[in-house]
Amino acid sequence: MKIWTSLVVGAVLVAGCTSAEDRILFDGQLYNAKARKVERQFDVFSVMVKPVSKSLKGALEAGTHEAIVFCVNAFGSSDIIWTAGPDVPENQLNIVKDVLTLQGRCPNAR
Repeated sequence: MKIWTSLVVGAVLVAGCTSAEDRILFDGQLYNAKARKVERQFDVFSVMVKPVSKSLKGALEAGTHEAIVFCVNAFGSSDIIWTAGPDVPENQLNIVKDVLTLQGRCPNAR
């Protein structure tokens, strides 16, 4: 199991070092998505994705992808417990000024 996890983490780290031509499209669009830990809680994160106006579906996919990369890089697992996730109804999503914010926790952190 540790070897497999190391391979996944290595693959994700290499994928993060891609050129602009190799960036991943979500629903045919490029997004700026950034995951950050929340304050001093290393397992809790938020992901900001913009611009949502290109495609809500694509923004949700980009945010989910960024969250998975965060958890795999930080804790070696793609498991996520969402507190404000991509599966909520559209009218409950946190979208302000064309920026989607998702929040969750990597459960295997402890």
